[in-house]
Amino acid sequence: MSSFGHIFKVTTAGESHGKSVSVIIENCPPNLPLVEEDIQPQLNRRRPGQSSITTPRDEKDRVTIHSGTENGRTLGTPILLTVPNEDQRPKDYGDKTIDLFPRPSHADWTYLEKYGIKASSGGGRSSARETIARVAAGTVAEKWLRQTYGVEIVAFVSSVGNINLFDSPADALSSDPSFLALEPTLTRDRVDEFLPVRCPHPDIARKMEDRIAELRDAHDSTGGTVTCIIRNAPSGLGEPCFDKLEATLAHAIMSIPAVKGFEIGSGFAGAAMKGSVHNDPFFVPETLSAEETSRLTGGLPKSKLQTRTNHSGGIQGGISNGMPIVFRVAFKPPATISQDQTTAKYDGTGEGVLAAKGRHDPCVVPRAVPIVEAMAALTVADAVMLQHSRQMGRSMQQ
Repeated sequence: MSSFGHIFKVTTAGESHGKSVSVIIENCPPNLPLVEEDIQPQLNRRRPGQSSITTPRDEKDRVTIHSGTENGRTLGTPILLTVPNEDQRPKDYGDKTIDLFPRPSHADWTYLEKYGIKASSGGGRSSARETIARVAAGTVAEKWLRQTYGVEIVAFVSSVGNINLFDSPADALSSDPSFLALEPTLTRDRVDEFLPVRCPHPDIARKMEDRIAELRDAHDSTGGTVTCIIRNAPSGLGEPCFDKLEATLAHAIMSIPAVKGFEIGSGFAGAAMKGSVHNDPFFVPETLSAEETSRLTGGLPKSKLQTRTNHSGGIQGGISNGMPIVFRVAFKPPATISQDQTTAKYDGTGEGVLAAKGRHDPCVVPRAVPIVEAMAALTVADAVMLQHSRQMGRSMQQ
């Protein structure tokens, strides 16, 4: 499906080499200040052509708000956002061999199997170009969350290939001293000090950049991981049993092109921990101000309890507990590499060799950072609205 969310709902449209990419946002609260300039910075962080280690496709990704606002404020009605494709080159896919052979690890074969037809240029709806719509909509969701609840979402590159930001990548982030020191103060501005890779460590970021450039020159590619932190999410978010908050986050994140793994809190490393270590003890903070303890934001209270550790990743029983929500995302190497690769004909009559063409990233994680942030924002915004509806029903019964 091309829609995501129950109440804060987004529906996207557009292909890689079509005229534009667009998104409709439903049920955005009214009277939210919103102009194109609020959305553009995140699109600029995602856009292609921003450095020598990304695709050279030169798109400005300028967003236009067509509906749902007036005089710079939302009306509560559907918001239509569009971004034109200005540097599309369908002729890059004019080689007849592409009509004969599916590209290895692309969606050419699977789309043809599903629909009986596929986009003749690029990946169509499977292309990461589609994520423009997610970032545009996610920026709107995030602005509402930030203004209403003080929610902060920041993601960063934590690995490229086998180059890791953290000393023990196989261990749980929730017990890694370097991550625990970084997590409380990391901001997007800090992350973007380390362009073009967006890894918040100068020496490691330089190694990552050099590795990506090396593979670019070798016409190869590599994967990596992005880590995301959500601060100040209200407690009580998540809908047992099948829409637990980590389940909807996983759904959102796994829908991003090239994502192959998702872990939250201790993640897979938690399977090797003892319960006596993994359990997160509750405590009452000694320094909570009167304002903090009494704050009610839109009917959703800020949690008065905290945990001394955060192996749960901010979610227990599928419901947010007020601690930072922390998760990590694994991206595979981009499938398009300018090397000859063996493949088979669509009609099954034989095999052949195909050299993929087009302009593509040798590693997607530097540009994936705002995409991960956007999908996190859409998930949390929808969860907040679902909890609002629950709170409203409960208050009507009292």
